Amino acid sequence: MQITDYIADLLYRYECVVIPGFGAFLTQRKPAEINTETHAFYPPKKTISFNRQLKENDGLLANYIAKTEGISYEQSFQKIHAFIENILEALEKGEKVNLKKIGMFYTQADKILFQPEIHTNYLPEAFGTSSFIAAEINRNKKEIIAEKSVEKEVKTVAISTSAEEKTEIPEEKEKSISAFWKYAAVGVVAIGLGGLLTANWYSNKVKSHNIAAQEQAEKQIETEIQQATFSIEDPLPAVTFKVTAKRGKYHIVAGAFRNKENADVKLEELKEKGFHPIHIGKNKFGLHQIVYDSFEERNDAINQLNKIRQNDNPGAWLLVKEL
Repeated sequence: MQITDYIADLLYRYECVVIPGFGAFLTQRKPAEINTETHAFYPPKKTISFNRQLKENDGLLANYIAKTEGISYEQSFQKIHAFIENILEALEKGEKVNLKKIGMFYTQADKILFQPEIHTNYLPEAFGTSSFIAAEINRNKKEIIAEKSVEKEVKTVAISTSAEEKTEIPEEKEKSISAFWKYAAVGVVAIGLGGLLTANWYSNKVKSHNIAAQEQAEKQIETEIQQATFSIEDPLPAVTFKVTAKRGKYHIVAGAFRNKENADVKLEELKEKGFHPIHIGKNKFGLHQIVYDSFEERNDAINQLNKIRQNDNPGAWLLVKEL
């Protein structure tokens, strides 16, 4: 396999893949999109960018090559070094360097620029999905005219049916019915007024009774409180809850140690310097890892990493892992 293939494999798993001495590829999640003008659907994906400032070796690429090919760490690092020399040599000649499934490097005004490859999606959750354009539904004039004619017929039938259902009522019958409803309305009003007055009288009675009962109960409670004495002979033991603070998945690694004693010494040293270190356990190589701090946002972690490399530890590197 080529170095390019190894980098592409790691981009599926990590958000930062450093090429020692050259720069780092960074990935960022992008949600699904719909273009309302072109009716195109784009699935969620990982976008790739390149940062020339992140050149420090974090061991990720070299260890992956060594483990995959069954070679030593030094041999894998030599392969990476040769890979970088080939890229720089081609760029000095004014050539464009195309990394398969990743993107293309080229120079402009003595600057190395990167153009990502847009057809490869490095988001594992979106595997197998692709963009597509929804076809527009075209309707001919005959279908529209037929639908309108059906709607008109339905409205005509409804109007004729309602007209047929109406019947004439004799004049005398109408007079008797209206007189009956007048007396009925007067009776309903009288009943409603009587019920309202009765309800108000009963509600006032209940309120006055409740107020008197509440005052009597409050007096009784005050008397009992004045006479009561409290003594706790056997207080309950204090309960202590140990809550672990949530940490982000971006960790700045201070070092990895074979012996746990050395890791503990490094942990205390970082605490004295004002950091918030933690022992995150062993990695796949059996080394105890100590981190300066953890962050929820990748940009915050990278900014802090640059400060630590300048002021405290040039060999610090970024680890992306859920604890």
